[in-house]
Amino acid sequence: MNTNSFWDVLLWSFWFFIWIAALMVWFRCLMDLFGDHTLSGWGKAGWVILLIFVPWLGALIYLIARGRSMGERQMKALAEQQAAQQEYIKQAAGTTSSPAGQIADARALLDSGAINQTEFDSLKAKALA
Repeated sequence: MNTNSFWDVLLWSFWFFIWIAALMVWFRCLMDLFGDHTLSGWGKAGWVILLIFVPWLGALIYLIARGRSMGERQMKALAEQQAAQQEYIKQAAGTTSSPAGQIADARALLDSGAINQTEFDSLKAKALA
């Protein structure tokens, strides 16, 4: 077979792209399947059998049957990840939202000897301002 023709190379590239896209969809279905904690073990086993023995049709059926919930699960996981990140940032920054919390933090620093009385008074004034 002569693959020196431009059209042969273009056709080969097209089929290669289709093959890569199909693999991405197939792996995405598997990742979603094992990330779903609401589906029973038997349900997962059935989907895995379908996805392994009839990959194209199995992935198409999976996307039709569970595509909407797939997106919902992904959005829920993303929201949980963002909330955890925001909580970590607040914890790492050590910022307290209320003035009473800021004064308590400053008092703890004063009691530990990390700051002196004038620095405590300055932090207290900032918190009350």
